[in-house]
Amino acid sequence: MSSGQIPAHGVAEPAGKTGAPPPGGSDLLAVPAKAPGGRFSFNLRQSGIYIAFALVIVLFSVLTDGRLLSPQNISNIMVQNSYILILAIGMILIIIAGHIDLSVGSVVAVTGAIAAVLMVDMDVAWPLALLITLIVGALIGAWQGYWIAYFGIPAFIVTLAGMLIFRALTLTVLGNQGIGPFPDEVRTIANGFVPGFFGNIGLGPLGGADLLTLLIGLAAVAGIAGTQWRTRQARLGYRQKVDALPLFFLKIGVAAAVVMVIIVQLARFKNLPWVLVLLAILVLGYTLVTNRAVFGRHIYAIGGNLNAASLSGIKVKSVTFWIFVNMGVLSALAGIIFAGRLNQAGPTAGTSFELDAIAAAFIGGAAVQGGVGKVVGALTGGLIMAVINNGMSLIGAPSERVLLFKGLVLLAAVALDVWTKRRAGAAR
Repeated sequence: MSSGQIPAHGVAEPAGKTGAPPPGGSDLLAVPAKAPGGRFSFNLRQSGIYIAFALVIVLFSVLTDGRLLSPQNISNIMVQNSYILILAIGMILIIIAGHIDLSVGSVVAVTGAIAAVLMVDMDVAWPLALLITLIVGALIGAWQGYWIAYFGIPAFIVTLAGMLIFRALTLTVLGNQGIGPFPDEVRTIANGFVPGFFGNIGLGPLGGADLLTLLIGLAAVAGIAGTQWRTRQARLGYRQKVDALPLFFLKIGVAAAVVMVIIVQLARFKNLPWVLVLLAILVLGYTLVTNRAVFGRHIYAIGGNLNAASLSGIKVKSVTFWIFVNMGVLSALAGIIFAGRLNQAGPTAGTSFELDAIAAAFIGGAAVQGGVGKVVGALTGGLIMAVINNGMSLIGAPSERVLLFKGLVLLAAVALDVWTKRRAGAAR
């Protein structure tokens, strides 16, 4: 999966250069939109995922008579799928680098089991137990990363073996029974909500809403607008094509409207879920790493063209090793949250989680050959899967129809990636 073309930002550009456009394809709000002839063009590969997300929401909102967008249901979607979204963040980095990880579901299970044994059976204080669990996740990632990066075994084989090994360890630790209940603090992280420090504010016919949640939403919108404006200015500085100002402001407005609709609905229910706060921190941090840090640029360079990355002096083995360590830590975090949400660690925990995380990354715009992908795209892909699951459940669809629908969406996403690449190659 490491063959292909190296992105222009990867090796050819000095790593220390600041203000460079983000790697992994251009940003959603900075898609070149005006062709030399003065007509607007549309980059389907970059913006299609967000349009697809909107269409899926509209479709299920109609089919469920608006129940999909109810305050409680939006909160449920966020809380019930938080662990998949966390896994998708780590998975997108691995896929960008040209690898795959089939073991994350089993790592979720074994780390949840370890956390349960520490907190429930051994009465270890929950902060220390969580720290030990995250360290175990890092060691699992290091174990797999060693065989992949330094021993040279393909990631598919190593993580397939890991999927079996760590599931076996989970069954060894738990047997056929779960361990629980978890401490209240852990359950709060998984299921709890941020306290309403400032009280409620009236929103007319919508009723009351938590003021703190609304302020956080406004701050998020301001951050999105400021970041996209700086990105646009940086692209202009590099003499790259950018959106015309009216289209730029239109996209900012649409993004702000979507964020505020979600925030208002959450504020009307029980404020912000703690897992959503955690996800926001992870998305912000990993977006900065992939877009601004040298390590992130090296990940894209390795996935774009492995040989060129090696010849340019990038420490390919080290980068590969650390992205699997990172995946192990995020899998352990997802394992803690999943076990905390269920209030017990079970032997079947994490089943098929790896498939959902991989699907989220590919639906979110990751390229099969590597070198392309974005953290926000993976999160959007994960939310598409979440909305499909939730919407099909609300309309009473049987499980086989849910699987069919998700499979078709995944196939369509990969087919779109292949089709756009062929079009780009034919245009040269």
